[in-house]
Amino acid sequence: MAVDAVGETTPSPGTPGEASAEAASKPATIYDVARAAGVSHQTVSRFLKGYQGIRPQTREKVAKALDELRYRPNLTARSLKSGRPHRLAALTHEIEQVGPSRIIQGASAAARQAGYLLDIITFDMTDADAVDEAVRLAASQDVAGILALASTDAMTEVFERTDFRVPAHIAAEEDDEVTGHRTELSDIGFPSLIAYLAGLGHERFLHIAGPSAYSAARNRARAYERALGDRGLASAGTIHGDWSAKSGYDAVMSRGAGLGATAIVAANDQTALGAMLALRELGLRIPEDVSVTGVDDIPEAAYFAPPLTTLRVDFAAQGRSAVQELLSRIDQAPPPRVPSLQTELVIRASTTWAPGR
Repeated sequence: MAVDAVGETTPSPGTPGEASAEAASKPATIYDVARAAGVSHQTVSRFLKGYQGIRPQTREKVAKALDELRYRPNLTARSLKSGRPHRLAALTHEIEQVGPSRIIQGASAAARQAGYLLDIITFDMTDADAVDEAVRLAASQDVAGILALASTDAMTEVFERTDFRVPAHIAAEEDDEVTGHRTELSDIGFPSLIAYLAGLGHERFLHIAGPSAYSAARNRARAYERALGDRGLASAGTIHGDWSAKSGYDAVMSRGAGLGATAIVAANDQTALGAMLALRELGLRIPEDVSVTGVDDIPEAAYFAPPLTTLRVDFAAQGRSAVQELLSRIDQAPPPRVPSLQTELVIRASTTWAPGR
C-alpha cells in the first residue's frame, strides 16, 4: 500500500517594505489589509473566502495588500470562533504528472488565501486498499473538508461511492460527450491548433492520444477529430498512448518512416517529446518533414529540440476552482462560477509549412 501525506504550512509574516515599526511587530489583520487596499473589511473577508463576485480591479488591490502586508490568517482564532477546523485534505494520485501537480499547486494557493492549510495525501491507484486508507488518514486529521482529485473513470467511481463523513468535492474533468459542455480546450484550443496547421498547408495528421480510461484523453481526441472535420480534413489515424514520452516514441516507431502524416498532434507534451526522438531516429527532420505539436506547455517544452508548439493549459486555475467549490460546500453557500479549462496556442519552432509548400 502506498499512501503518503504532506502537510503544508503558511509562511510566517515578515516586515512589509513600507510598514511602520509598530505594524511590523504584530501580524496584519483584515482591517489593516482593508485600509491598505482602500476597501471594506467585508470585501477582504469575501475575497479570502473565494467569493467570485468581486470586480477585477478590487481583487487586484486586495491581493496586492495581502502580499505587501504578508497577511497570515489566525487559524486558531478562526477555529475557536467557527467551531470547525481550518484544515483541508486533498486526495490525489499521479502527482508526478504535470496536470495533477499543477492542480495541487493551484489548490494549495487558494486554500492558503482562504485561510486554510491543505494536507496533501497521495496514493497508488493500483492498490485496492489505498483509497480507503487515504480517506481514513484524511478523516483522522480533523479536517473541514476533503478535495478528491480524480483523473480516471475508475477513480471517479470509487470517490463517488466513498463516505467522506465531511463536506467533499470530487474534482474530475467531465466527459464532454456525456455532459454536452465542452471546455475551452475543446472548443477553442484544438480548433485554433488545427487551423494554424492547416494554414501551413498540412492535410495529413496523426494523433497520439492519451489512455481512453481518462476523460481528458477522450475529450482531446474528440476535439482533434471535430477540428479536422470542420475543415473537411481527415485523420491519418489515432494511436493511444499513456501520456508518457515512451508511448509517443513507440507510436511513431510503430508507423515507421512511412508515417502517412506531415503533422503529429500529440495529446500532451511528454508524448510529443518521445515522438520527436523517434522521428529523428527514423531520419525525419522536425519540422521540415514532420511538424509536431503537444498540449499542456510544460516548463521544458520551450527547450525541446526544436522548441515545441503546444496548447498551454491553466491547470492551476482548475485547482483554485476546486477549492472554491469545496469551500462553498463547507459554508453551505451557492457554488461559485467554474471557469472553463483555459488554453492558449503557443507557437514555437517544431512546426512549419507542410513539405512542398
